[in-house]
Amino acid sequence: MTDATAGRAERLDPLVARVLAPNPSPYTNTGTQTHLVGTDDLAVIDPGPDSEAHLAALLHAIDGRPVRAILITHTHRDHSPLSRALQRETSAPILGCAPLAPDDAAGGDSPFDRDYAPDRVLAEGEQVTGEGWTLEAVATPGHTSNHLCFALPQADALFSGDHVMGWSTTVVAPPDGDMGAYMASLDKLLRRDDRIYYPAHGDPVTNPRRLVRGMLGHRKQREGQILRLLGRGVHRVPDMLAAMYVGIDPRLAGAAEASIRAHLIDLRGRGLAREEEDMWMLAA
Repeated sequence: MTDATAGRAERLDPLVARVLAPNPSPYTNTGTQTHLVGTDDLAVIDPGPDSEAHLAALLHAIDGRPVRAILITHTHRDHSPLSRALQRETSAPILGCAPLAPDDAAGGDSPFDRDYAPDRVLAEGEQVTGEGWTLEAVATPGHTSNHLCFALPQADALFSGDHVMGWSTTVVAPPDGDMGAYMASLDKLLRRDDRIYYPAHGDPVTNPRRLVRGMLGHRKQREGQILRLLGRGVHRVPDMLAAMYVGIDPRLAGAAEASIRAHLIDLRGRGLAREEEDMWMLAA
């Protein structure tokens, strides 16, 4: 991470600052990065997890300036929960991605923020403006079904949330995560001409089209591995995991297994694989 210290506002561009939340983990890298856009007035993108320390750091960085909007890329619990406390402090509207239905976030250990309730959901192309800045919603489902990126044309920049990160490929976990949608969203970004990405985790991405091409190639490589394993008679996801992710950190095995399942579901939808109980096979 380039000079990132939790709780300290760091200037990345004349219009962009970041504040790192104190929530490092195998899934968040050094933590979730909240981005502040603007100078005289602000938008806050992905306020982060429910943390009093991070709220205090954000309010210190805001320094009394008006906040025009609190923008949410998606509703994982390391991105959106602090929006409520920040709204109480700033009176700014919560805008951005759609909330997920309860069935999409079932389970007591759900990674989703089930209390998220935006004042307005932004559709593709809708804009939020302030003094000298405009943020435009770019729909990028895949990591989650409700994921948005936000384009900042004044800086030729894209706030890429978890769709494209600066330290790792993103997790695509069914049933809400969708590999086909994720690949289509990567293709969509490849057709854009953004100069730089500011992800929620990891360093700014200074050659985004090269990284996106690499991510597409990586996923196609994984798909090819799965098809070859199916052809060799490897039918169960745990056996595919052992063959594909040799030496993986055990803490990340669940995410890797979810990724394999996402690929298999996508292959099934394209007529290339089929499932019988917990066994996967090439389509006849």
